Amino acid sequence: MAKDSQTKGKKSTGKKRKVRREFSAGFVIFRLTPKGPRFLLLDYGKHWDYPKGHLEDGETAWQAAVRELREETGIRQVDRVDRFQRNMHYAFDSKKKGRVAKTVTYFLGRTRVEDIELSDEHVGYAWLAYEKALRRLTHDNARDLLTAAWKTLGPTL
Repeated sequence: MAKDSQTKGKKSTGKKRKVRREFSAGFVIFRLTPKGPRFLLLDYGKHWDYPKGHLEDGETAWQAAVRELREETGIRQVDRVDRFQRNMHYAFDSKKKGRVAKTVTYFLGRTRVEDIELSDEHVGYAWLAYEKALRRLTHDNARDLLTAAWKTLGPTL
């Protein structure tokens, strides 16, 4: 009997692995400059991504995204753009939590803030033009998200 790619090389115990569900929220955040929009990317040490974090009890995705943006970057002023909202789904294995299925809700936001107060969760940040941001992002799904945001912004810029 052939094994699928998820069980390849692993001994089957006949038991289903329990999958933990997690929910986060964040922003594709940009500011307008004389040279066009610049997107904020954060350096997490091993990858480049957007500001985001876990929902706390009783929070909506919007509330969590705004809170995480403030905690990770110091940005307190953000305007939501065009009701843009996208969910990203992915799964990963964690030594502490086991298998995790994660959903991250992203919003598109505009800010006038340029100077970032970086949290200790990150080692750096960059405000980048669209093409440079696409190249800097680590994961394909993050690039797809930026492309969707860019298409939304097209008519408004």
